[in-house]
This record gives sequence, structure tokens and C-alpha cells, in this order.
Amino acid sequence: MRQEYPLGYRLEFDFGEVKLEIAGKVRTYYLAVLACPASDFYWAYLYTNQKQEVFQDAHVQFFEMVGGVYHEVVYDNMRNVVSRFIGRSKKELNEALIKLSLYYGFNINVTNCFSGHEKGTVEGRVKHIRQQCFAKAYQFPTFEAAQGYLTDQLIRLNQPSQIVEEKQHLLAYRPPFELAQIAQCRVNNYSHIQFESNAYSVPDYLVGQTVQLKVYHDYFVVYAHHTEVCRHQKIEGSHQYQLDIYHYLKTLMRKPGALQHALVLKHSPDLKTLFDLYYKEKPREFLEKLDQYRELPKDQLLHKLSLASLVPEMKLPSTKAEAITDAIEADWQRLNRLYGLERVYS
Repeated sequence: MRQEYPLGYRLEFDFGEVKLEIAGKVRTYYLAVLACPASDFYWAYLYTNQKQEVFQDAHVQFFEMVGGVYHEVVYDNMRNVVSRFIGRSKKELNEALIKLSLYYGFNINVTNCFSGHEKGTVEGRVKHIRQQCFAKAYQFPTFEAAQGYLTDQLIRLNQPSQIVEEKQHLLAYRPPFELAQIAQCRVNNYSHIQFESNAYSVPDYLVGQTVQLKVYHDYFVVYAHHTEVCRHQKIEGSHQYQLDIYHYLKTLMRKPGALQHALVLKHSPDLKTLFDLYYKEKPREFLEKLDQYRELPKDQLLHKLSLASLVPEMKLPSTKAEAITDAIEADWQRLNRLYGLERVYS
């Protein structure tokens, strides 16, 4: 039987799959889709899995975006919703979902088994998003580029919706639900921590100490002595490394000769290429330049290191060497403006 719901009352949730080619590799990604039957507004977030932390993250992002909470959220019997079945009709709800619903104040409505029509709006929107957004465009340089593209398409597709009016009927806004899980790791002699079968670097002064982690679905923040010291994007897979050369500067400045074969340099191919081309015989200068330009974005850092390598090897005060570098950069930028040879940095 056809149902009609008042604005702000009902929200439906479902996961869908989509195959994308990102950075040359084809794999399955997951769409967390939320649809509002009354206003015909729908939204989706792209993830690499369907774990509980992803499931919750989609809710938090959506409520934050619309500035309020729906009275009821409807789900099927996915594992993120139902922990186990008791007999033929009773269901034990997932504890994490119960906490989320209590915090935001929405009611949980779980459909009957094999009854997709009971949340037909979101079922249809999963297919619609796949067809409208990813039927033709499925190749992206990065995961972030795919996420940005999806957002742009959803803004376009939702122009006819009544979401502006519906926002006036939502439950009151709540600050974002804290999704972080807390963990502890010990820093080994290589200034690595092992987390979920992967190795991540931390600043080298922390060797031998225990650090605390606030873990989110796609990244984590590392704290030592109640102070944030670094953060890392989570690695997809296992037995891999994510190393930051700045975590080792203090050690490398004491032993610059160790840089040439250092694992951390091999894990930054762009920096290694510049080092091998211009700084192999002067590793200390390379490290000093890294420290000097550490606040710059990666592309500008590489640009500065390339320019610095063009300064003739002569004994000059640092201010004079910097002046020569600036003059070279000014000439490059002038040629760039004339001929469009490469990106110009301001």
C-alpha cells in the first residue's frame, strides 16, 4: 500500500556497491545512501568498506549536513543493525546503533526479512545514483576525487527536492556524535607503531614510549603526553608502511649519510628522485631544505627543492643563496606566464 509521510519524519538507509577504477586499479566500493521519502532528497557517501564505523560516520555526516535529525530511520536486517535473531520474530539490535539513536533521538525501524519494498525509496535511490553518477564516469585519479565528483553530482540531482522546507521539521540539531575508538601502541626502535597489521611512523623522540590513538574510520590521530603529535590516513591492506620523513629529521641530521638508503626516503618517490638527481653528495643540505620548507604543500616543496638545486655550489651567506633562488624562481615564473610551461606558484 502506498505510504505518505510528513516532512522531517522518515529517513531510509541502505548500502550499495559500485565498481570504480581509481589510480588505475578496479575494485568494489560502497555507497552509504540516505533517502527522505517526503522531500525526495537523497544523499550518498563513498567508502571502501561497510564496517560499523563507516555506517555510523554516514549518519553523523548526514545529520551535520542537514542541520537536524529525522524522527525515524528505517533499515533492513544488515549486520550493522541487527546483532542476532532470537526465534522467528525477535531481533537484538546492534549496541552501537542504539547508542547513536539515543544520542540523536531518532527511532529505529527495522524492516521484515526479505522485504526491500518496505524501504523502497532508498532501494530505488541506490540504483539511481549508480546510473546517474557512475555509469559513464568511473575512472578517477584518487579516492578523494571520486568523493568530490559524487558530491557535485548529488547537488545537481537534488535541485528539485524540498529539503529546504523539510529542514524546518527536523528534530533539533545535536553536535556531532564522537565516533573515535581509543587505542594504545608502543613505539619501536624504528620509530614505528604497529596498528591493524601495518606500520606507521611517529616522531623519533618517542622511541620506546607508549602513545594513544583516536581512531576513526579512515584515519587516526596520535597523542603523546596529551598532545597531538601526528595523524595518518589508514592503509587499505596489511603489512605495509606509511612513513613521514619529517618524523626522522632529528636523527638524520645527526647521521645524514644514512639518508641515501633509508626506508623512509624510498617511501617518498618524488623526494627520492630529487635527492638522487641533485643532493646525493650533499644530504645535509637536502635535510636542511626539507626543514626550511616543511610548512609548504608537497607540490610547492618539490618545486623549491628543484630550484634550490640550481644555485651554484659556492660559499655564500644563506641570505644571498636564497636571493639567487628567488631570482631563478622569478625568471621561471616570467617564462611560465609567457608560455604556460608549468604551474606557477604564488
